[in-house]
Amino acid sequence: MKIQQLLEHYGVRINPFSQEDAQSDHIFQQHCAASIYHPAWDKIVGDFSSPSTAVVFGEKGAGKTALRLQLVNSVTQYNRENPEEQAFVICYDDLNPFLDTFRDRLSGRKRQPDNALQQWRLWDHMDALLALSTRRLCDAIADENSTDEDIKARDLKDLPRLRKRDLLMLAAFYDQSSDQSHSGRWNKIRKRLGFFAPLVHWRFFVGILVTVIVFGFALRNLNEEGLSGLSVLKNWWIYAVAAAGWIPWAKRYLTLWWKSRQIARQVRILEHGTGPLRSILAQFPAKELDGQPMPSRDRSDDRYELLAKLQRILKPLGFTSIMVLVDRVDEPHLINGSANRMKDFLWSMFDNKFLKHPQIGFKMLLPQDVVFFLDREEREFYERSRLDKQNLIRSLEWTGESLYDMATNRLRACLNEDGPENITIKDFFADDISKEELIVRFAKLRVPRHLFKFLYRLFTDHCNRSTEDNPDWKISSETLKDSLEAYLRELEAMDRGLGTG
Repeated sequence: MKIQQLLEHYGVRINPFSQEDAQSDHIFQQHCAASIYHPAWDKIVGDFSSPSTAVVFGEKGAGKTALRLQLVNSVTQYNRENPEEQAFVICYDDLNPFLDTFRDRLSGRKRQPDNALQQWRLWDHMDALLALSTRRLCDAIADENSTDEDIKARDLKDLPRLRKRDLLMLAAFYDQSSDQSHSGRWNKIRKRLGFFAPLVHWRFFVGILVTVIVFGFALRNLNEEGLSGLSVLKNWWIYAVAAAGWIPWAKRYLTLWWKSRQIARQVRILEHGTGPLRSILAQFPAKELDGQPMPSRDRSDDRYELLAKLQRILKPLGFTSIMVLVDRVDEPHLINGSANRMKDFLWSMFDNKFLKHPQIGFKMLLPQDVVFFLDREEREFYERSRLDKQNLIRSLEWTGESLYDMATNRLRACLNEDGPENITIKDFFADDISKEELIVRFAKLRVPRHLFKFLYRLFTDHCNRSTEDNPDWKISSETLKDSLEAYLRELEAMDRGLGTG
């Protein structure tokens, strides 16, 4: 007997339990994302107009990625309904590009995976968030085929000059593209924004003018004296006066070169070249650049000011808040599921000043593996992080009832047009198996991923015990018991690190 034969008997067109990862689960994304929520959803989501931080720990398969996708969908819906008070989403989940570049900047033993992440600091997180948000803004104006519904190039072009300057500063520090050179892309953005400073290179032209005047004066009698008149070039004062004309340009050049070198060294999550960065900074008038915050030191103060600049850029675009979604921190190959490395990467983020930054809400969807380290921290950590104020959820738990409802909702999402709308997962089981018994057994599976894996295996085991000519449409209590015991043994082995799950 085939599984599809069993499902079609109940009017189900596709197997609701064949997918395990929400990122690629088309059933969840198309049918369940707007209807199946974790019981703690209200605490996690909060209010988009006045965002709050939530720190959620959950084991693998508990639905952290599903929560992130639901948060994105909810923000999208909120933005459509509130175009003047939108929330700007930063998905901080693809960490490999940042971690790879960060590790390449280290040397010696620091490059070893267990040592590299011990060098990661709070401002590296802030640089990564600024890079993600700046890149999104720059793509909207640099890419003519941009599909971003929330950010329009014409709105960026209408920004006040100072906000354009701030955006171009952020682009200089954090915008990079594999399609174009850094300076080429930056100049393209500058021209499309309409940010021009025709007198920005006056020092260079002063140097040329002084040089021309000095040598012109020295060689004023060259026509009368012929080649003998070139002897005047032996006088040192000619070169001294000409060099003096280049002092303003040289001073500005060296100042920007040194600043660019510091920025290239301190922004460790991106690969910057000192020369291109200096040439970009040279496009700003000195009065608009001097005194501005730059990520040139190993501290977070400048990054906080740059975050404030980002918020001032977003406000005229209709964004009054920012939502940062942190997920999949166990997946980068530099971390590779190691709890110690995850702790090294995450712990610097637990800073109350950072997590409570005005109008920014962090939704941190973190692996259960690192909860162990929370209980071992000292008082200083809790005073700095103030996790008691961060909507902490220590375990993303699912009850047997919620898993039963989830299984039923997925079945209904996969029904044929003429399928029974009131179908439940109980309908697949023999009459001697009660709903309460199923709820008790489902509770042992703990999380949706294990539920889906188990039900997929249960359907397979049941179909293997029947033939197509003599099908059995009900799963017996014996099959349920045997399959569950076998799966729980594998689950126990996985918890001990002896299996793949």
